[in-house]
Amino acid sequence: MTNFYAELDDVFHAHGGHDCLRFIDRPSWTFAALRSNVALVADRLRQQGVTPGDRVVVQVDKSPENLALYLATLCIGGVYVPLNTAYTSVELDYFVADAKPALFVGSRARDDVPSLTLAADGSGTLFDSISVDPSVEVATAPVVVERQPHDLAAIVYTSGTTGRSKGAMLSHSNLSNNAHSLCAAWDWQSTDVLLHALPIFHVHGLFIANHCALLRGTPMYWLPKFDVVSVQAVMGDCSIMMGVPTFYTRLLGDASFPAINLDHMRAFICGSAPLTEQVFLQWQARTGHRILERYGMSETIINTTNPIDGERVPATVGFPLPGLDLRIANDAGEALENGEVGAIEVRGPSVFGGYWQMPEKTAEEIRSNGFFITGDLGTLDDEGRLSIVGRAKDLVISGGYNVYPKEIEKILDGLPGVLESAVIGVPHADFGEAVVAVIVPQNSPPNGPELTLADVSAYLEGKLAKFKQPKALVHVDTLPRNTMGKVQKNLLRDAYETLLTH
Repeated sequence: MTNFYAELDDVFHAHGGHDCLRFIDRPSWTFAALRSNVALVADRLRQQGVTPGDRVVVQVDKSPENLALYLATLCIGGVYVPLNTAYTSVELDYFVADAKPALFVGSRARDDVPSLTLAADGSGTLFDSISVDPSVEVATAPVVVERQPHDLAAIVYTSGTTGRSKGAMLSHSNLSNNAHSLCAAWDWQSTDVLLHALPIFHVHGLFIANHCALLRGTPMYWLPKFDVVSVQAVMGDCSIMMGVPTFYTRLLGDASFPAINLDHMRAFICGSAPLTEQVFLQWQARTGHRILERYGMSETIINTTNPIDGERVPATVGFPLPGLDLRIANDAGEALENGEVGAIEVRGPSVFGGYWQMPEKTAEEIRSNGFFITGDLGTLDDEGRLSIVGRAKDLVISGGYNVYPKEIEKILDGLPGVLESAVIGVPHADFGEAVVAVIVPQNSPPNGPELTLADVSAYLEGKLAKFKQPKALVHVDTLPRNTMGKVQKNLLRDAYETLLTH
């Protein structure tokens, strides 16, 4: 059986009466309860006509029932397509049209695809009919559909700097290999308890965090979202925490942190966006722990990690996972020597098979020898440790979420009073990076009123998710361009680097 869920189901069966999901305000779920809920949801999906290979597009809040939805989709051979809960209905239209799902699950039904809506009580759960005793020790076994290693398990839409969002196709083999590699790299122990405050529409929370705990049969403290009070309340009962840099900056910003001694913690793991050396050193000084930074992306899940035991160097992302080939290459795809800066390219069992319905883009970014061109620039030291020095693309990562400027610029350029625009990311103490809109107005004062950030925010309301909207607005007479007419965003980033840090 090569269905990744089958591996997890064996664990759930073996650990039936043990805690799987712990909460602050409700009884814990056992592994048997999760397994029984997977069986219930799997039956419901089958009743809705979902068959192996069908896409299930999901836009749901974080809940244990919705974790069961993800696992049930894998169980029946469906392809899980998670979407950010902040996406507007306009943005959602694109993903539904592109994925062509057999079913959409979200807060409201759609006219263009069969839909299931969340429970009417506002709990964020999938079905009113789910009522398995959370403490049950003997589970109902779900019927697991046979899958081949390269059959699709999920499509994760990822952002680029131009064009439309791309659906990275991840197989059952991709998920399984990466999960096993991470459990080994982080020496996941039977006594570990994971603090899970991440969203589950993103590979970080959905795959990386969940899979490690589920595959090893260990509990998770399942928080619906990150907040400093809740995280501090449960940290004493946990041994591992995963988060984005924003989590760590917000904890450091709380004068009461840490409220307890943290010697029991094995690892604070960080990813999804670059961690600054300043935060790394502040965290070490405050807690006595060195944050374990790792490097991944939607197309590959995790590529490298700092060691669980051994030196963790600030501003580096560690070593390639076992079985992953990583190289620094020039534009021709030729490997460079250690110490030279070039494109980070990876090849291995967790690297995706290509982009959904985009064969040309797949051929562009995956070389004939199997190396995937990540779009990031980096360098390897003589020990093989990777440092990321920049991004070849103009991707902005704000609070761990990917934002691509072109999407925002297209909308901003339609705003009355805007001649043209350029969107960049600049350092932000809380979000890591924040979106800044640089605009050339059609009419400069006194010929016309100056646009304000409030004007832009009002215009973007309902068109873009909040995390994509600018945190600052800058007016310029012209945008800097090279001889080919391309906007030189590096110059804009340099010019406004400290705009939001003072």
